[in-house]
Amino acid sequence: MPGIECPSRPFLAFGDYLTARFGCKVYRVALDAGFSCPNRDGTIGTEGCIYCRTDSFAPVRRGSPLPVREQMLAGMERVRRRYGARKFLAYFQPFTNTYADVTTLRQRYDAALVSPEVVGLCIGTRPDCVPDATLDLVAEYARRLEVWLEYGLQSANDVTLARINRGHSFATFADAVVRTRRRGIKVCAHVILGLPGETREDVLRTADALGQLGVEGVKMHHLHVVRGTPLEAMWKGGEVRLLTAEEYAPLAVDFLERIPASVVVHRLVGECRRELLLSPIWTESKREVTRRIKEEFARRGTRQGAAYPTLR
Repeated sequence: MPGIECPSRPFLAFGDYLTARFGCKVYRVALDAGFSCPNRDGTIGTEGCIYCRTDSFAPVRRGSPLPVREQMLAGMERVRRRYGARKFLAYFQPFTNTYADVTTLRQRYDAALVSPEVVGLCIGTRPDCVPDATLDLVAEYARRLEVWLEYGLQSANDVTLARINRGHSFATFADAVVRTRRRGIKVCAHVILGLPGETREDVLRTADALGQLGVEGVKMHHLHVVRGTPLEAMWKGGEVRLLTAEEYAPLAVDFLERIPASVVVHRLVGECRRELLLSPIWTESKREVTRRIKEEFARRGTRQGAAYPTLR
């Protein structure tokens, strides 16, 4: 973001951005608003993306989730007790959180705004689920709150998108980004490093494409195999090679060097519930992988965006 820098890190972390913006740490409260996904309910497909099992990273949905307001209040209290938190973001996380009519969306989003301590919304969704009426609604919130639309992209390579069964093209993503940013809504793009068949050059092309589109944020994940997904069978059949922690850090730095220094890095590495994770089983914690990435930046003497100006 313009005017926000983090001299202590070689990349602009989301936490640092929020602290600069609000003067204190801001904590996300994950919410399950009861939405579905067009790649699961038969609108686009029924299998979903080959790697996706929502309960591997989000709370298990047992029947209908609690009302959004109750989830938000309970989540805020937990985080307040643990960290002394004073400000919060409502994070609509699992499934596709713009996949409903505008009236329903307004009710769910409003229900999360339980107090002035809730300073914004993070809305996880797909780029093929944001008609103009939905974006107009989200823009209303963006005029008074910190709002991020988080679009799952994973790769700018259409061959890869077909291989992982995303159900949309890169052109669909690009169109959604243009329409979203035109309304003053910030975009966070999700990408996965190490997708089946992808090369380092594919990863760099994705970084270049995001820089050219002007996205304001990026959330990075490493590919992992979760029980009960189509990717599990591919992995067991020897069709997929997964990155080691030692390989991931240099590739992550390659990616970050290619995106503008102003892009907010919401996440550096993926997470998964251990009982559902098949591979890779890294001995390194998330903190240690982050340390590897910092050390790789230091070894090269570079920062986020170091290679970006040469690409304009």
